[in-house]
Amino acid sequence: MVTYITKGNIFKLAGVHAYAHGCNCAGAMGRGIAVQFKERYPEMYREYLRRCKVGEFCPGDVYLYKNGKEAVFNLGTEKHWRLGAELSFVEQSLTGMVELAKAHHIDRIALPRIAAGLGKLDWEEVKTVINRVAGDEAEVELLVVEEYEP
Repeated sequence: MVTYITKGNIFKLAGVHAYAHGCNCAGAMGRGIAVQFKERYPEMYREYLRRCKVGEFCPGDVYLYKNGKEAVFNLGTEKHWRLGAELSFVEQSLTGMVELAKAHHIDRIALPRIAAGLGKLDWEEVKTVINRVAGDEAEVELLVVEEYEP
């Protein structure tokens, strides 16, 4: 199931302990919401960087980081930050995220408007992919915040 929230902050949603965001596979988290993830979860960032450097995090991949009761799904939506996202990478990583969430008994994941800001994709096309992957999903609810509000 997908619930769209017009404005908000994924880190302030009540009852949410799992988050996702689109990532490049070049090891850069220097802009957008990625900076907040990097600051909140420095160990996650170090492992993400290591995986990127050795080719263990590629477009379409999902890197799940767990920290106590919190979880972060890093979605490989871009090969490199200069190139932008690709819809096929978005779909593959979202599909992998939903499967990992089920395996880890994670039933709610908050995410921002992925791949349409710095990723340069059309948001309506990305929403179509999100709805196709998770729209009928009963075990995992995606809470998608379309516009960031501090």
